[in-house]
Amino acid sequence: MSARDRLVVTAIDLIRRQGVSGTGLSQLLERSGTARRSLYLNFPGGKAELVADATVAAGNMLGDGIDRLIGEKGPVGAVRAFVEMWISNLASSDFEVGCPIMAAALGRSEAPAAADTAGEVFLDWERRIAAGLETAGLSVDDAARQATLTVAAVEGAIVMAQATKSDVPLRRVEAALVESVEQYLN
Repeated sequence: MSARDRLVVTAIDLIRRQGVSGTGLSQLLERSGTARRSLYLNFPGGKAELVADATVAAGNMLGDGIDRLIGEKGPVGAVRAFVEMWISNLASSDFEVGCPIMAAALGRSEAPAAADTAGEVFLDWERRIAAGLETAGLSVDDAARQATLTVAAVEGAIVMAQATKSDVPLRRVEAALVESVEQYLN
């Protein structure tokens, strides 16, 4: 793995755990096994540029997962599988590892470009989900509304689950989203 890739992967992991402001350059360099010089060669804009690139990488990875789940399981199965993935991730980390996109969105004061990128990622996820819902038979407007609801509800439930150290918010959101999608499909 290249120094650049190591930095991006390490940044994603640390941002998921500590947020943007809690992730320091020294820690990034130490955990990635990368020299400071490599950081600035690959990311001349420093930490802010690295966080923005990490946000793009994480967003694409999760977005591709959304596409795969919708393609394999359909809209209802995709909601269930996506929520289960987050429950598993949170439980295995004692509710410390959250969504790197949400963390980037909340890190605007330190990395404004990453926060802007997070907004673009959320919109991309909405488009992907809406496309899957349209394929399943929802109108363009209903698919867009359900996609926004899905992204907002799951992201909010992840934060609530972390704060309460409980998967109950995600379980409730899953049930509500499944019910909502099923109503549209029937």
